[in-house]
Amino acid sequence: MANRQIIDDKLYAHFVTFSCYKRRRLLDHDYTKRIVLGVLNEQLERQSAKCVGFVVMPDHVHAIVWLPETGQLSRFMHVWKRISSYNIRRWFEDGNARYLERINSSDPFWQPKYYSFEIYSRAKLEEKLVYMHQNPVRSGLVEHPVDWKWSSARWYENRQSVGVPIEWVD
Repeated sequence: MANRQIIDDKLYAHFVTFSCYKRRRLLDHDYTKRIVLGVLNEQLERQSAKCVGFVVMPDHVHAIVWLPETGQLSRFMHVWKRISSYNIRRWFEDGNARYLERINSSDPFWQPKYYSFEIYSRAKLEEKLVYMHQNPVRSGLVEHPVDWKWSSARWYENRQSVGVPIEWVD
């Protein structure tokens, strides 16, 4: 990831991935996943962005986001990661010692940087959504994508609320 160039000079949808430091399962608890999605909601609203889809796994996050201006992805991701890590660490410190044991206080919460894949076509957008929604199935967490409540699969399958506004972009 360190040498990958992020292209943010046109209004692409971005398939982004970021991971917990050393792929630790710091997002096992439902409350930590809620924090990640809550901060995503705040960032979407703050930057008038759209979320096409997402999945929060125990050790990483995938999302497809679209921003109304070029050059904003880095800021969007920086703030999402910074605020979510701060809030999750605070939650750990406020009485969730079992989870706090997993973190060395000098370690970052998230891996540095993030991976972004720019989506140029509807076919690629659909391919990335399927890949993302299948992630919990491939990991053995559920049998069907709609059974994982920490993804947008239920919205696409049943138009069920998933806690984040889902909007299609062309």
